[in-house]
This record gives sequence, structure tokens and C-alpha cells, in this order.
Amino acid sequence: MTRHWSLPSFSLRCLHVWRRNLLVWKKLALASMIGNLADPMLYMLGFGYGLGRMMPDAFGGTTYIAFLAAGTVCSSTMMSASFEAMYSGFSRMHVQKTWEAIMNAPLDLDDVVLGEAVWAASKSLLSGLAVLLVAAALGLCASSLALWVIPVILITGLAFGSLGLIVTALSPSYDFFVYYMTLAITPMMLMSGVFFPADQLPPAVHLATALLPLSHAVDLVRPLMSGQVPAQWALHLCVLAAYAIIGFYLALALTRRRLLK
Repeated sequence: MTRHWSLPSFSLRCLHVWRRNLLVWKKLALASMIGNLADPMLYMLGFGYGLGRMMPDAFGGTTYIAFLAAGTVCSSTMMSASFEAMYSGFSRMHVQKTWEAIMNAPLDLDDVVLGEAVWAASKSLLSGLAVLLVAAALGLCASSLALWVIPVILITGLAFGSLGLIVTALSPSYDFFVYYMTLAITPMMLMSGVFFPADQLPPAVHLATALLPLSHAVDLVRPLMSGQVPAQWALHLCVLAAYAIIGFYLALALTRRRLLK
């Protein structure tokens, strides 16, 4: 038991796990990118231009599509990191036994899990960056401050990748992921200010959203895309970093308990 909860032992060997996943992904890169981008683009363009025409002055001087674009960058990052850590990660861990095969090389489980977390963050960076580039092409980024969205996407991807690996470590089958998506990811997307200002929620619910990592990502990205420095930016970054670090530690401990008998 103590062995499972001991501190992580990191090494650069985790980059070999990341590179292995990259080489496999490159074979299906186009289909993967289209799949990751279809939903967020439909939300942003459909809701942004459709609903936006019905409420042009409801968002403090900004258009609804600009408001929604920032939320879509964050939600796309969350979804991409979560899917990669859960569905693809579970396939490599449980179905294909790829993790066990890798550990026959001079790598240990800590390297494998860290490589998976970094890979999930890398995949989510591509998704979030693609939405950001589309938003910039549509004139929805007000200044060069939007470039600071890129590191926010990366740390958000690490946070949700780590949370996804916790679910993967606990999951007996693919069906288990439906509970996490329905009970955690979907409510988070609805309550964290992606589609409408979170302060429109009942006070108790709005207070609870301060605990959600997606809320902190949105509170960073939306001002940056509108050309403003986010209020309490250090707090938001610290919360996202805490989710990434604590989430990774729990994911590693639970994966050790599952795979290291």
C-alpha cells in the first residue's frame, strides 16, 4: 500500500512514451483532428451566429460569438484531453496491453503515466489552438494578449488529462466513462461560463463553480482574447496547476494499485 502512494519518480524516459503515441497518432492525424474540431466548431459558429443575432447587446459590449469562442477554446481543450486520457489511454492500458509491453523496456510505470498525461495535454493543445486560430481568423481576438491563451490551454489540458487518467485507473470497461462524462464533464461545461455568464446561475451554484477547473480556464482565456489582463490570474493558474499535480498523483497511485500487484 505504501508503495502505491509513494511520490512519483520522474525521468525523461517518459518522452519515449509521448513519442510512441505521436507516431501512432500521425497515421490517423487528419481523421482525429476533424473529429476533435467538428463539435466545437459547430457550437461556436451555430450558436454564435444563430443566438448571437437574437441578443446583440447582452454581453457587455462584446458579441455573443466572441463570448462563446473563448468558452469553446476551453471546452474543446477539456474534451480532447479527457477523451485521450480515458478512451485511448484505457485501450493502451487494458485492451492492447501496451503499457505492460512498454514496461518490459527500461521504463517504469511512473514514466508511462507521465508520458500519457503529457500526451493528453499535447492533443488538447492542438484542439484548443485550432479553435483559437479560427477565432483569430474571424476577428474574435482583440490583441496580441491572446497569445497567452496557448500556455493556459496546455495547463488546462494537463489538469483534465490527469483527471481522465484517474477515471481510467478505476474503470473496468469503456462503459464506465459514460458516468464521468454525464455526471462531471457535461455539468461542468454547462455551469462554467462556456455558453452564458456563470453569474447568471443561482448564487449557491455560482459559488460552487469556483471549484471547477473549467471555470478558472474560462476566466483566464476570455479576458485574454478580448485584450485584457485577467483579474486574479495567479489564483486561476494555481488552481489549474493544483488539479494537474494532485490529479496526476492520484492517477499514478491508483494505476500502481491496479497494475503493480
